[in-house]
Amino acid sequence: MSSADEHRSMWRALAAAAFLALVLLLTARAPSFALEAHDFKMAGDEARMRVVVNFDSEPEPRWFLLRAPHRLVIDVPGARLAINPGDLKARGLVGNVRYGQVDAKTSRLIIEAKGPFVVDRLDILPNESSRGFRLVADLVAASQRAFDDALSVQAQTTASTQVTPKSERLGLRTGRDGQRFTIVIDPGHGGIDGGAAGPSGTVEKDITLTFATELRDRLRADGRYNVFMTREKDEFLRLDDRVRIAREHEADLFISIHADTIRLKKIRGATVYTVSEKASDAEAQALADRENLSDQLAGIVVEEENHEVADILVDLIKRETHSFSMRFARSLVGELSSTVGLINNPHRFAGFKVLKAPDVPSVLLELGYLSNAKDEEQLKSAEWRGKAAGSISKAIEMFATSTGGDG
Repeated sequence: MSSADEHRSMWRALAAAAFLALVLLLTARAPSFALEAHDFKMAGDEARMRVVVNFDSEPEPRWFLLRAPHRLVIDVPGARLAINPGDLKARGLVGNVRYGQVDAKTSRLIIEAKGPFVVDRLDILPNESSRGFRLVADLVAASQRAFDDALSVQAQTTASTQVTPKSERLGLRTGRDGQRFTIVIDPGHGGIDGGAAGPSGTVEKDITLTFATELRDRLRADGRYNVFMTREKDEFLRLDDRVRIAREHEADLFISIHADTIRLKKIRGATVYTVSEKASDAEAQALADRENLSDQLAGIVVEEENHEVADILVDLIKRETHSFSMRFARSLVGELSSTVGLINNPHRFAGFKVLKAPDVPSVLLELGYLSNAKDEEQLKSAEWRGKAAGSISKAIEMFATSTGGDG
């Protein structure tokens, strides 16, 4: 064999040895996973989101919260997250989702929210109709204080997959001692959703914003309240966005301002609505249906909540909030009756989505009907709006005093 052939053989042998060594090294460093996440789903809205991750065997996750931005971090030892990136599209309360490897043995899932939230539930459940397990996490929009409280508890305890005690769910407040009474005013409609229109061209979204701004300024001048608005300009907001804003501010009262139209143009006067699964009358149901269609009319697909979540919300509304909403509605009707015109049976109820904040007493106030020429003229009158705002302010004062929150 020639010297050149010997050199070629030697280099082939060295190359083969180097390749084998590299394969062995990479194999030794490659992480081995005991389980795999093969599916990821999100469902919900701006107020509440459910995240579901399926595993081929039972995971043992650890989770914790991070601020700035508000995040839920879930670490899963021994798991490989084989998730389709297309399933991670932001929606509802969730603004961003990403995942990766913390180290060779642990995968991490990071769920970033659009604002403060609380973890209502984080469970590992066996699948009923297939093998494997699923991780279920429920995130609920909350105030910054509720998020900070959760961080404080986290600092003192170890996060786990145990179900959150019911008394701590949904960021419910246990007391408002020493806190200023907080009001969130919601000017109905906005942006692409103009709402109703009057005979002379008055548009509902403009009237509601004007009135809400005047009411806000009046309440702030009083000096005893924190007052916020869901929108301060002509912009579109989803109904669940409005609910989320009220909860973020820990509102003690939410007032949604509207001025609708009706087929019977002779009907006029203000109406106060509270939420109910069963409408008080056909007109109340029709109005709720129109208002609840706002999201669809703006070209946004609204996903229905699952029955379990809906049942929880309805139950909380009935037990924790409904009586307060009714109390304020009665006070509001009483005050408005002495200054502005009311329709017959002025306190009505229907299933308005915008009134379904689980822990915020809420009413929807129809200032009048734009379909009636006299009501339209009143709504355009600064003097009339001032009288209406004064009556609302008195009703708020009575309600805040009775709930002990006018500090």
